[in-house]
Amino acid sequence: MERKTACITGASRGIGRALAECFAASGYDLYLTCRSREPVLSALARELESSYGISCAAFSADARDPAKTSALFSAIEQRSGRLDVLINNAGISWHGLLTDMSDEAWNDVIETNLSSVFFACRSAIPLMLKRHAGKILNISSVWGCVGASCEAAYSASKGGVNALTQALAKELAPSNIQVNAIACGVIDTEMNAFLDEKERASLAEEIPAGYFGSPKDVAELALSLCSGHPYLTGQVLKLDGGWI
Repeated sequence: MERKTACITGASRGIGRALAECFAASGYDLYLTCRSREPVLSALARELESSYGISCAAFSADARDPAKTSALFSAIEQRSGRLDVLINNAGISWHGLLTDMSDEAWNDVIETNLSSVFFACRSAIPLMLKRHAGKILNISSVWGCVGASCEAAYSASKGGVNALTQALAKELAPSNIQVNAIACGVIDTEMNAFLDEKERASLAEEIPAGYFGSPKDVAELALSLCSGHPYLTGQVLKLDGGWI
C-alpha cells in the first residue's frame, strides 16, 4: 500500500517539529521546510527516517518567496507524484505598539504568516486535484479570531488565514479537498520566550485549563483532522484550554 505524503512548512522547531514527529509516527512520507535552520531540519529528517522507516526530505525554502514555493511543490511532484496533506505552519510574531512598527516588520509578518499560505495552497492544490482528494490545514491563532493588543500585525495576519481557510474550503469542497485551521491559544514554544516566569504564571491563571498547551497537543489534533472527517471543512478550531 502506497504511503500518504504530507508537506509541513516551518518544521524545524516548536509546533512544526511536533507535527513532523507525529505524522512520521503515523507512517506519512514527509516534505519539511524551514527558512534558515537547514542543518537542524536535515538532522530531524534523518532522525525521522531512522526511527519510523519513512521517507523524509528537508528543503530550505523561504515561505515568503513564491518562486521557491513553486519549486518546492515541483520537487514534490517529481519525487512522489502525490500530496495528501499540506500543513501551513510557518509563522512569526512581532510584539509592540503598532506606531512603533516599521514597514519592513509589518510586511515580514504578513508575508510570512498569510502570503505564504496563499503561495503554498496555490502550488499544492493541482497535486491534490489529480487524486480528487486532499487535506489543507492552516496553523492559526486565537488572536486571528479576537485580536490582541500589541500584536496587531500578527492578529491581522492570522485573521486573514482564518478567512482564507473558510473561503478556500468552499472553493475546494466539490473536489473532495478539505481546508481547516487550528486557532492555537498559548502554546509553550519559543514564540513565547519573551515572557518571564511571573508573566507566564499570570497568563496560565487566565486559562481555564490552568496551563499552556504543548506542540504535541497541536500535532495530535492536526493528525486527527487530516486522517478522516471528510465532511468537516471550513472550520477554525480553537485549541486554547477554554481561554478565548
